Parts: sequence; structure tokens; C-alpha cells
Amino acid sequence: MRLIALLPMKGNSERVPNKNMKNFDGEPLYHAITKSLLASKYIESVVINTDSQIIAKDAKELFCNKIIITDRPMEIQGDFVSMNDIIAYDLNKLDGKYFIQTHSTNPLLRTETIDKAIEFFFDNLEEFDSVFGVTKVQTRFYDKDANPINHNPEELLRTQDLEPMYEENSNFYIFSKESFKNSGNKRIGLKPQIFEVNKLEAVDIDEPEDFKLAELLHIHKDNHELKT
Repeated sequence: MRLIALLPMKGNSERVPNKNMKNFDGEPLYHAITKSLLASKYIESVVINTDSQIIAKDAKELFCNKIIITDRPMEIQGDFVSMNDIIAYDLNKLDGKYFIQTHSTNPLLRTETIDKAIEFFFDNLEEFDSVFGVTKVQTRFYDKDANPINHNPEELLRTQDLEPMYEENSNFYIFSKESFKNSGNKRIGLKPQIFEVNKLEAVDIDEPEDFKLAELLHIHKDNHELKT
């Protein structure tokens, strides 16, 4: 039950400038998830694929030999490059068999949750080839034309009685080099399964307001429970 963690990071970001190195509760944002990954009992190394010398220098100075830096080549740099292309590049460079990929934008993801997801993956390898994080949602959805998607307005069930839907939250993806290849270079394999993550823990930073919310939760993380 050993795997390699992939933590890709670019230097520039459109919606939250300098996001990965932005001060988050006293430290650069990416430190939070890096520390959670390094504390896992199943992760043997953390690989940071980056186009930023600033991120690379900071990671080397703080985490020393605990992490591996991969310089991102020009052909997979930019805002429109698929994450699967970056993962494919890393897998071609690494000898490992199993991998977990996450983002610096998931600073509330705990080591305990990471380890539980990894255990779930290995316990179910005969049935599923990959596992990814989701957040349960029970609310009334409509399409752009105001047509109900997951409920009957004539019936008006309580939201807690609706069939749950599950949002891919980008917290983590666990897969093997084989499943990645078999699915056409995709981190979600041909036989995937979901792993539910607590809503507070699953906050993903895309917009400036996400950053503020995540930082507030992180500052006060000891005052609330984050249980899967």
C-alpha cells in the first residue's frame, strides 16, 4: 500500500494571482497540502511538477529531500494544458506503480482522509481501478431553462429526502500507471469509484472568495470537526 503523490503547480494563475505562493494562514498556500501528504503513512514521495523556479526553490529549502522537483517543459506549460497531459509526463519519468494526485488548492484536506481513501482504493482493487474525491450534494437543481433536473416540483420533497448527487471536488485522484494508460491517459479510470469528503474539508480554491473562505476555515480548523 505504497504510492507516489503528484502535486503539480504552475507559477501563474488567472483568477487568484500568484496563488500557490500566496500567504495562507502565515505560509505559502501549497505548504498545507504538502505537509498533509508527507504525513501520510502510505505516501513514499511527493513529486512537485512546476514551471516556477520560485516554487521549486521554496520547496527545496523547506522540505529538502522529502520532495522531488520536476521541471515542467514548455510543451505542457500554460493555462489550457490538460492536467492529464502533465500527469502523463510525470508517469513517464517515474518508476512507481500507484499514484495519488492532488492540488495545492485543497489546503484543508487532512492526512487522515488521504489515508482512508488510499486504504479504500487498495481494499477494492479487484473491483475498481481508480478512486476520486467527491462532495455529496442534496439540493434542487435546474438547467439553464429552469427545468428541474433531480426533483419533481409537484412533489416538493424535503432536500434531505432527495437522492444525493456527488460533485467531483478535485481533492484527489488515486490510480495506477496501468489504469491511466488503459483509460487513454486519464486519471479517472475505466472502473472508477467515488470517495466522499466532508464539505468543509473539501473546499477547493478557484476564486478569490474561495481563498478567503479556506483561510478562515484553516485558521479555525481546531474549532470544528472535519469527519468523512
